[in-house]
Amino acid sequence: MRTSQITPLAAKPESAVAALNAFIDERRGAHQPVGDLARFEQQLRERFRAAEAEVMGEELARFDIDLPVVQIDGEPHRRVLRSSQTYMTASGPVALERTLYSRREDGERAVAALELRAGIVEGYFTPWAAQQAAWAVAHLTPQESETMFQRLGAMTPSKSTLDRLPKALSALWEEDREGVEARLRVGEKVPKAAHTVGVSLDGVLVPMKDGQRQQKLARTRATGRLAKGPAGYSEASCGTLTLYDEDGGPLQTVRVGRMPEKGKATLKGQITAELDALLAQRPDLRVVTLADGVQDNWAFLSELPSGKGEVIQVVDFFHAAEHLHDALAAAHGEASTKCAEEFQKYRHILRHDTDGVERVIRHLRYLLDQQPRCKKIANALKYFRHHRRRMGYATFARRKMPIGSGIVEAACKTLVTQRLKRSGMRWRIAGGQAILTLRGLEQSGRFDRAWKMLASSYRRDIHAPANVVDIRSRRAN
Repeated sequence: MRTSQITPLAAKPESAVAALNAFIDERRGAHQPVGDLARFEQQLRERFRAAEAEVMGEELARFDIDLPVVQIDGEPHRRVLRSSQTYMTASGPVALERTLYSRREDGERAVAALELRAGIVEGYFTPWAAQQAAWAVAHLTPQESETMFQRLGAMTPSKSTLDRLPKALSALWEEDREGVEARLRVGEKVPKAAHTVGVSLDGVLVPMKDGQRQQKLARTRATGRLAKGPAGYSEASCGTLTLYDEDGGPLQTVRVGRMPEKGKATLKGQITAELDALLAQRPDLRVVTLADGVQDNWAFLSELPSGKGEVIQVVDFFHAAEHLHDALAAAHGEASTKCAEEFQKYRHILRHDTDGVERVIRHLRYLLDQQPRCKKIANALKYFRHHRRRMGYATFARRKMPIGSGIVEAACKTLVTQRLKRSGMRWRIAGGQAILTLRGLEQSGRFDRAWKMLASSYRRDIHAPANVVDIRSRRAN
């Protein structure tokens, strides 16, 4: 009698959750410690991560719909095919089968109901995983972020994926930037202790990929001049709005940054909108505008709204002191004792005397009479004369108002320089703006609320037509 050969069925892979429970039960029953604690901790983390990913995969699968036709935002879409796709969760990658739908119009890509219902970000990240990835690349390079995630033993996005994510998020943000920023401000309350709002803007040079460095250097050399300076750099801009209490203590700050743009038009619009929102809540706030001596900055700051309070213009004291030092160095020699002594004397006068700026102007005028051809003294004298009404530092300080633009200068450093000016970096507008937007939101305490708005834009309304039934759901019942 001939016996038939029966091929055994493949064993079902063990559940990651079951494996985790078995691992935990084994160790709980042990009486001796493990030989290598670091290895045990790593294995424990790996098992928990695998179990998390398994449960996440099961939950993601519930977002899938497998019907002949579905309504997406009211438009009928017909089933095209089922295919496998890997999604990155905060616990690691998860591979799933899902159904694709299309209106079957030329050139239109098919969409996955699972992704739209779950709010999958850029067709790959779950919402929480995307939030973590976006936060990471706002602070670290994509390569550093990739390494960090690998070492943490959780999700494993690649460097290239981490590089693309902020650009995609920024493009989405910029589509309705003014509207999204307005909605962000709706939920914010001006602290009762707020007495003054300080408004500042400044700029910082950043290296640009499209800065035409070589062309600029070549044009300079062709004129016979010495090629020097930061060719290939352009000026990014930062703006800050800081609320101060009655004693001049800072309460909170909104920081915004923009990549190079002619006239800083977008940044100025953002600053104006932020100030309008503050004054709408608290029209009694005293507005103090602070900047260096750049005329374009003051042309903008001079036109800002004032509410029902007063507006005080203040030239940054430390910039004013630098101009004073330059003039005294030109008059006496930078390394001379005379320069050091006069600088200490007149800097103190400028800061503490009620008529300090007038006394500085008189002294500079005396120095110019002694050296009428000295351009540095003449320029400093012109500077102090032009800004004299913005230099009442003793009065400003007595009234508990800020006299320095250190907050916006610090923003230039922490918002822009620390991330965009690392060794070898060069930027295009879109890539740099993606980072500045994320960093500005984080430094303003708005990142989490802004993320909810961004993440919601990836979710869509999907349902089955009234005459279509999901057979899989009926069988399950």
